[in-house]
Amino acid sequence: MDFRKQKSIYQQIADRLMDQLVAGTPAADERMPSVRDVAVAYGVNPNTVMRSFDYLQQEGIIYNRRGVGYFASADAKDKILAIQRREFLEEDLPLIRQRMKQLGIGIDELTLDDVI
Repeated sequence: MDFRKQKSIYQQIADRLMDQLVAGTPAADERMPSVRDVAVAYGVNPNTVMRSFDYLQQEGIIYNRRGVGYFASADAKDKILAIQRREFLEEDLPLIRQRMKQLGIGIDELTLDDVI
């Protein structure tokens, strides 16, 4: 975790949790680690982690069972991939395009071997 990045800490934590969910940990409808456990793991205030969980819940990636904890939604992976695609197209790709233009790299110069 790089707390000096432009992204807020809660968003960085949410991104990490989403990466774990895409990798299948926890699986759909399995319990998420507790807010307290995540806070200890990342060395942050539990309120910061709670903001991450709130964001994930608003996006429909996790859900809360009162008194039990948070669980991964059945379609969490699909929702996460949709969010990540949107962020790539809206944030990353324009920067890549701008950098390619600065360096004089045309789209015809790119091959899959260059990016893999």
